[in-house]
Formats: sequence, structure tokens, C-alpha cells
Amino acid sequence: MKVPEEPCQCADCLRFYREHDRLIREFPTLRQQQEINWAALQSFRTLSGRVLEDLQKKIDPNSSNQSEESCKTQTNKKKEKSITQVISDLENINAHLYSIEALMERIFDVKVPDEIEDTFREIAGELAPDPLNIDRLRLNRLLHQTPDLPDK
Repeated sequence: MKVPEEPCQCADCLRFYREHDRLIREFPTLRQQQEINWAALQSFRTLSGRVLEDLQKKIDPNSSNQSEESCKTQTNKKKEKSITQVISDLENINAHLYSIEALMERIFDVKVPDEIEDTFREIAGELAPDPLNIDRLRLNRLLHQTPDLPDK
């Protein structure tokens, strides 16, 4: 598969480039990357878990404060996905996030000497401003061309 000479310029890709570079510039060491990725995973889990709990409360028939809006949502058959399907999807997301968390815990076992952290900083300085970094272009192409990602 040949990498295009110019990176994609769609809004999603441009946003990805900016975010990619920002994360490298602001967190240029192994330790900082470990911490920011852990924090991102935990925030994702916390938010999706809370939304899941909220949705489950809204459809619980034993709940005395079931809102009129949630009843309408349940009975509206024109919706593409039912509320129960959304709950199922969020449960799957949370299961995947727990699996990722278990895998990510292993990255904290790795500690590198200060000299290696300096190498991380040096390479981060080289990578972040480079709009044609081959690894970033490959990742971007995968994200941009993944059919199961929703179009915005």
C-alpha cells in the first residue's frame, strides 16, 4: 500500500494531525505518555460508565422516576437504534475499555533511565512538527478509512 505524498486535508484528518502533534509536544517522555494515556482511558471509562448507568435507570421499569422522554424514546420505532441497543453497545464499549485497562497496566512496569527519556524528548521534538511523519500518516489513513467509524 503506497502512502500518499500529501496528507489528507479533510477536517477530521487536520484535527487528528493537530491533536497528535499536541500530545507529542506536551507529553514528550515515556512516563508522560504512559500517564496521559492512562488518564484518557480512565476518563473514557468514567464517562461512558456514568452514561450507561443513567440510561439503565431511565428504562428500569421499577424506577419511580422514569421520565416521559425515556418512554417516548422507547416507543419511537422510527429511531435507528433502540435505547436497549445503545445500552448494549455501551456495555460492549465498557468491556473493551476494561480489557484495554488490563493491558495498559503492563506499560507501567516499564521504567527507562533518564538518558532514554532524553531520547524520547529529542525524538518528540522531531516528530511533532513534521506533517509528513510516515507513522502518523499510516495511523491517520487507518483512522480515516475505517468503515465502522461514523462520518461526522
